[in-house]
Amino acid sequence: NKRSKGPEMVETNCNTVKVATCNINQWAMDFGGNLRRICESIRLAKAAGARYRLGPELETTGYSCEDHFLEHDTTAHSWEVICEILRDPERLTDDMLVDIGAPVIHKGVRYNCRVFLLNGKIVLIRPKMALANDGNYRETRFFIAWTRQGSDNLESCMLPMNVRHATGQDTAPIGFAIVQARDGSVASELCEELWAPNSPHILLALDGVDIISNGSGSHHQLRKLDKRVDLILSASSKAGGIYMYANHQGCDGNRLYFDGCAMIALNGQLVAQASQFSLSDVEMVYANVDLEDIRNMRGGVPSYGVSADSTPAVPRVYVDFNLCSSQRLALSMPIKPFYHDPMQELALGPPLWLWDYLRRSGLKGFFLPLSGGADSGATATMVGLMCVYLVDAINSTACPQVLADVRKTVNDPAYIPTSSQDLCGKLLFTCYMGTVNSSAETKDRAAKLAAEVGASHCAVTIDGITASLVDTFMQQKQDGVRPSLHAKKNSSEDLALQNIQARSRMCLSYLMAQLMPWQRSNKPWNPNLLVLGSANVDEALRGYYTKYDCSAADINPIGGISKMDLKGFLRWATEQQGWEACRDIVEATPTAELRPMTDEDGKPLEVQQTDEADMGMTYEELSVFGAMRSYQRCGPVSMFHKLVQQWGPVGKHPNGYECTPAEVAKKVKHFFRMYAINRHKMTTLTPSYHAENYSPDDNRFDLRQFLYPAGWEWQYNRIDELVAKMEGLTSNL
Repeated sequence: NKRSKGPEMVETNCNTVKVATCNINQWAMDFGGNLRRICESIRLAKAAGARYRLGPELETTGYSCEDHFLEHDTTAHSWEVICEILRDPERLTDDMLVDIGAPVIHKGVRYNCRVFLLNGKIVLIRPKMALANDGNYRETRFFIAWTRQGSDNLESCMLPMNVRHATGQDTAPIGFAIVQARDGSVASELCEELWAPNSPHILLALDGVDIISNGSGSHHQLRKLDKRVDLILSASSKAGGIYMYANHQGCDGNRLYFDGCAMIALNGQLVAQASQFSLSDVEMVYANVDLEDIRNMRGGVPSYGVSADSTPAVPRVYVDFNLCSSQRLALSMPIKPFYHDPMQELALGPPLWLWDYLRRSGLKGFFLPLSGGADSGATATMVGLMCVYLVDAINSTACPQVLADVRKTVNDPAYIPTSSQDLCGKLLFTCYMGTVNSSAETKDRAAKLAAEVGASHCAVTIDGITASLVDTFMQQKQDGVRPSLHAKKNSSEDLALQNIQARSRMCLSYLMAQLMPWQRSNKPWNPNLLVLGSANVDEALRGYYTKYDCSAADINPIGGISKMDLKGFLRWATEQQGWEACRDIVEATPTAELRPMTDEDGKPLEVQQTDEADMGMTYEELSVFGAMRSYQRCGPVSMFHKLVQQWGPVGKHPNGYECTPAEVAKKVKHFFRMYAINRHKMTTLTPSYHAENYSPDDNRFDLRQFLYPAGWEWQYNRIDELVAKMEGLTSNL
């Protein structure tokens, strides 16, 4: 027979099932903490009367263990966590199907798995079949995909000795299979499988599965959530069914912020949705669903029956268990998906990532060189918002863990913040590091913003540092001619003296990060502050920053965010928080303030230094170049082809004017030359919050060479040929 048979099904008087899914803020390699949070989620699900609890991907270990997955210890400790769950005195798996994400080794091969627990037993181990292996993900480095799906794919997995003692089992079934209860069925689709062209949920739905669950590890990316929600709703609308989604939420030790949004859909409609960003370590959502609604929908679609009849059966593991409740429950009603606008995403994701990083690092705050410009201003604003959220959570008493973590961070067991500014004054230290080239306007903007968010602020001048370094250089120079910033722009003198100002700020930042806590406490030993960087994604892509300047820091919350989005975020902060300095910063012309504002005679220069003039392109252009290079996989020639259309007669340049083919060619060539000669800087890029997929992060995301033939001779010749043809056609019209 095509379909296998199992024990006789026993009907219940009710077809309503209560299911639970969650966001959990796990931490890679924190097995004790991960266990506590998993157990809390299970307890909450049981207390709510749920019959099935779904958790995120690799929740026992944390998702971002990476090469630690190659160590046998990591898998062994994961099994120890599962044993603790099975042995818990509260009998956490009794009368509830518990679905755990964990690594499993079977016949010497490591798999990314779902482990189904019920009544103290392991009923199924389901390996992942499609591994994430692009962008930030390298799952094929650590795991092997399970490629079999047929009726004979189910095997027996030998369990470790401690698991045998905990369960009384020597083996557990492993493979692509369905858990069949008396009155309903559950099956898994793991994270990347939802995004695959041939997703398992189609096969599972056609085989009659009632509940399809997805334990995921998905990170925040600006303007992406709607795509995820659309996929989930589509997965349950084509062939009916319940689709459940669980996710990590927070920083688990890497550049990514996992953005939660656990949800439950029924027949193409959302019935439950958790938060995308939260300070809670565990957040549960539930839904009460009538399984008859699924069967009625499927039965009313003739094409479903035709497709189901010809679909190969998926193996089933039968369990003596009722999914449905013994009493009728109020059914969950459809809701509309909730989305934050992009500026709200920036106002929530990076600040909460900063908090997770700070509280888990064991350090006592942040140090930020605050220049009065948009980048450092946005970074300070994010820390200010972090403090707003922490104080709101403390005042609401909704997250008691927040107050405990705050007290530990400020080293005061009785501390209760009176305001976000009060807390910010203990967590954020800022310094304006001026030179003779700095203006009073930037100094005032820095001081104003620090006061509005509540940072502990100071101002110093660093001319003595830079002068001392030049003096040291002069010790070996025979002719006594001192290098000058009044030399020709972009000459060796000019660039060297600009860069040493920037690099001096980095050295001073680390000194102040170590000594400012000592200055406050006057104790001989004090934890350092984390130094925050503030270089945006566009300037990193273009290479418009000094290697080992203030971009060199411990972490950078804006390193994956474009300049245009940062300006929008600062406007948002002005409107929502009333921080007027943010508006002042946006309205000011971006400038590095590294070159003199007067000539050698002290007269004001007609043309002052600006970022866009230095870069030779606008920030709007730079965002377009970055997106095309990454999203559309464009090299110089294909980028030229596209931009001739977008910025030419049939389109419009982002700054509002039309470009000729020659002008487009010049812009594309300039971008790729600057990108090529500065690519080496990416190898030292500070770990940054990942928000954009055109991030040039060389260390984890954007894997390309860092020594280029910067002339791009072959490619530029092709562009020149295309320009000549296009201009010839135009002249003949």
